[in-house]
Amino acid sequence: MRKSGKEYVQAYNAQAAVDSEAQVIVAQSLSNSATDVQRLAPTLNQIKQNTGRQAQEFSADAGYCSEGNLAVLARHHVDSYIATGRQRHHEASAVGRRRVTRGTRVAAMRTKLARAGRRSRYRLRKSVVEPVFGQIKQARGFRQFMLRGIQKVQGEWSLICTVHNLLKLAKAMKKP
Repeated sequence: MRKSGKEYVQAYNAQAAVDSEAQVIVAQSLSNSATDVQRLAPTLNQIKQNTGRQAQEFSADAGYCSEGNLAVLARHHVDSYIATGRQRHHEASAVGRRRVTRGTRVAAMRTKLARAGRRSRYRLRKSVVEPVFGQIKQARGFRQFMLRGIQKVQGEWSLICTVHNLLKLAKAMKKP
């Protein structure tokens, strides 16, 4: 990953797609790319492969927003809610400040998010995906990868996601 200027740092970008009802990770991946944009289509495919069905709804932050990604979601008939730019603190919607050309899929997404305002399904991302990363970091104490090299770190991330899912399933089995 590029840190700044010509300087590079060994770092990884972990991805997780989470079921909204059980907070179980249904797809995961890890890359050494600083951006998320190229991870949407593989994540969508992995969701279908792992669950046996296509995702019905997909929420993501602005890192996933691109004309190509919105086209992929439309082609698969997935109802999507993707931020079109960075949201300022306490901003009402996930519309952001990015310049958008009228008539594009990104412009349509911006309109969709703006119309819904505080009722937007996008806001649910904060209570579905973000808690999973919080649980992995805080409750499980995972702050950094212990291994080196992309293949080993991908295996480590897969193991962390599996442990998360096993703990979720064990907790669900204890409930009366």
